Amino acid sequence: MTVIEERTLPALGGFSPRLLALELRRMVRNRRTVIFTLIMPPVFFLLFGTGDNLKTQRAGEGNVTGYILVSMAVYGAMLAATSGGAMVSLERAAGWSRQLRLTPLRPVAYIATKLSLAMIIGAVSVLVAMLVGAVSGAELPAHAWIECALLAWVCALVFAAFGLFMGYLLPSENVMQILGPALAVLSFAGGLFAPVDQFGHTFATIAKFTPVYGVGEIARYPLVHDGNLWVAAANVIAWTAVFAGGAIWRFRRDTARV
Repeated sequence: MTVIEERTLPALGGFSPRLLALELRRMVRNRRTVIFTLIMPPVFFLLFGTGDNLKTQRAGEGNVTGYILVSMAVYGAMLAATSGGAMVSLERAAGWSRQLRLTPLRPVAYIATKLSLAMIIGAVSVLVAMLVGAVSGAELPAHAWIECALLAWVCALVFAAFGLFMGYLLPSENVMQILGPALAVLSFAGGLFAPVDQFGHTFATIAKFTPVYGVGEIARYPLVHDGNLWVAAANVIAWTAVFAGGAIWRFRRDTARV
């Protein structure tokens, strides 16, 4: 008599701290990506945000140097989160994502693992930027140091989803070469490097529909107390849903045949 054992599906669809730790170890081994996401934003801040005139000009409850620091923290979180998500392109090239469809790992759990990985790297990037700013003349009220950092990190979730989505659309050898300049353009268009009210009415309106706009407005709000938080929040939520949905769709399509 043959006994057929019932197959037990893993809890949470396969999402686990052990899997996340393995993914994080793989990410840290990619030194070029880690250095690129942790070093470049603080360097940009030191180059463009620490002039003596900027330290004396006021911006909300702090100075302009603090304003630029928050923007660079957001930029660093964007780069880190996008890079973490885009690492999936390497798995596609190696055929690993197709092999995952032979396991009980659910698509949602796989996406959640990649998003969590990207957010961990994003948190480190924000922390590094804030530490550099603290010793370089940035002035923010005590509550704003914490709130701006947390908001820059949390809102970077939209770019973790963006990186994951792009990782399924672009070839592995070109993904960050394409996404790096794309993020810079989006940052300019979304008002991260310059306030949108300096763009003129038409471009200011367009900026509100870019993925960067909402993140920048929300992260800087504890410092400047300016901007429409409802519009910014709707922007972040909408783009996160679009990119996360696109990533799940591409994952299922990419691994449909095994």
